[in-house]
Amino acid sequence: MAEQPHDLATGARRPTVIADDLHIVYRVNGARSGRDGATAALSRIVRRGSGDEARGVRRVQAVRGVSFVAHRGEAIGLIGSNGSGKSTLLRAVAGLLPAERGKVYTDGQPSLLGVNAALMNDLTGERNVILGGLAMGMSREQIKERYQEIVDFSGINEKGDFITLPMRTYSSGMAARLRFSIAAAKDHDVLMIDEALATGDRGFQKRSEDRIRELRKQAGTVFLVSHNNKSIRDTCDRVLWLERGELRMDGPTDEVLREYEKFTGK
Repeated sequence: MAEQPHDLATGARRPTVIADDLHIVYRVNGARSGRDGATAALSRIVRRGSGDEARGVRRVQAVRGVSFVAHRGEAIGLIGSNGSGKSTLLRAVAGLLPAERGKVYTDGQPSLLGVNAALMNDLTGERNVILGGLAMGMSREQIKERYQEIVDFSGINEKGDFITLPMRTYSSGMAARLRFSIAAAKDHDVLMIDEALATGDRGFQKRSEDRIRELRKQAGTVFLVSHNNKSIRDTCDRVLWLERGELRMDGPTDEVLREYEKFTGK
């Protein structure tokens, strides 16, 4: 999307992400296993037609007609039941999933936490900090300057020199904290975080929330997927509520969470 300057006269905010009637469909093999498997496979070979049904492929619609506009400086929470399409929506915004229908427009480069800072189990945490930084477009000099800050932020060395050990020795929580720390070391146009704040103690969560606020102040946009309503309340000023792939509500955090909690009974 072409860059649009902030309109000082009208106070208009600059969009960073526009989803326009977005539909995302997964295609999965619908053949049954067991004795019927060979028969079903042969039937698909001889069956005429080239559509999904003819090829025995089942369509699963994960996102249905979602539309929204995100602006610079916003922190937007994504909530909804398991399987409601939250992570799928983020992957589509990041350009990792094609749209079946509709469009996604972005101003700047979206960064999906856990993809841009992909970690390798056989390498040490130290090497992963370097590779993760390079993957996000940081220079070696920038990584060197921020290296200790990244390690300290993650807190993985608080009980030993884990940064020098292979990633395969880390717990899932330690790995998630290091991913977030690497991603948070760089300013982002659009940063999308999927459940990273659910890991670690309250101290790490507080550091993460503070960093998200800094990213917003620096004119970035943050999307946060979380099942922790407190993290959403503490971090986000706006919430998108998805259910069964549809956008059920989009509005101020307290207003949307109030309705969501009525829906879930929590």
